[in-house]
Amino acid sequence: MVLGHESSGVVVEVGEGVTHLKPGDRVALEPGVPCRMCQHCKTGHYNLCPEMEFAATPPYHGTLTEYYTHPADFCFKLPDNVSYAEGALMEPFSVAIHACRRAGVTLGSSVLICGSGPIGLVNVLAAKAAGATFICVYDINGGRLEVAKELGAHHTVIIDPKKSPEETAQDICNQSGFPLGFDISIECSGAESSMRTGIFATKPGGKMTMVGLGHPDVSLPVVDGSIVREVELRGSFRYCNTYPTAIQLASSGLVNLKPLLTHHFKFEDSIKAFELVHSNAPGVIKVQIWNGDENTRL
Repeated sequence: MVLGHESSGVVVEVGEGVTHLKPGDRVALEPGVPCRMCQHCKTGHYNLCPEMEFAATPPYHGTLTEYYTHPADFCFKLPDNVSYAEGALMEPFSVAIHACRRAGVTLGSSVLICGSGPIGLVNVLAAKAAGATFICVYDINGGRLEVAKELGAHHTVIIDPKKSPEETAQDICNQSGFPLGFDISIECSGAESSMRTGIFATKPGGKMTMVGLGHPDVSLPVVDGSIVREVELRGSFRYCNTYPTAIQLASSGLVNLKPLLTHHFKFEDSIKAFELVHSNAPGVIKVQIWNGDENTRL
C-alpha cells in the first residue's frame, strides 16, 4: 500500500481536454476525488460522497511516489510565493478551514481548541484568519502549546489528565477569563475525555465542532452538557471547497504555515521520516518527504 495524501508537485503531462493546467505548473493536490454524480456531490457536499476515492485509503494508493496521476479539477495552481512545502500543507489547513466554517467562527468569536497536534495548530491559524479575537488551546504537551502561541493563540493551558472533564473545563474557562465558557470549541484530538471537556467548556448556546477521529463509540454528556445548555454539537469531515481559500490565505500572508514544518527528508530517506514520527520525539510536528531540488522546496 503506497501512503501519502498531503502533497504538492509539478505537472509533467496533462490529458486531453485539460485547459487550466500545463506542464511546468506547480500544484497542490486535493487527495479525495468524489463521484460528482450523487446527491451529496450535486448539493456541494462532495466530502460526504459515498464513492469517494481518497489517496492512501484502501484500495487506493497514495501520493508517496515519483509520479502520480490525478484529476485536473482537484489540482490547484500554487502562486509563485507559495512553496511546494507550504503547498503540501494545504490539505491539513483545509481541514481547519472546513472546521471553522462548520463551527461558525467569525469576527469577535472566542474559540477553544482542544488539542495542539497538527490539526489543532492549523485550527489556530484558521480561527485567527476567520476573525476570532480570543483563541485558547489546551493539551497535555507543553512543547506544542509553545508553537500554538507562536501561531497566534492568546492563551494556552496544560491540563491535568487526572482531573475530570468537568473540572478541567472549568479550570480552562477560569484561567482564560471566560467563566461561562467559549462561544465555540473545536475538538481536534479524538479522545473521549477531550470531547467531554470541550462540551463543558462551551458556553450555553454555543457550538462544539468535533474534528478529531478516535474510537468509533464514545460516551458524551449529551443531556447535561448539550441538551439543557443548548450547546450545538457538529461534526466536521475533511474539507469541501476549501483549497482555493487555503492557497489565497497562504499567498496573501494572512497565515504562516512554515512554523509547522519541523523536519524534512529526501525521498530515498522516507523510512527515516516515518521512524522519526513513530518515535514521538519532542519538537516533531510536520515531517515532510521531499523529492527534488532542495533549493526549491521552501
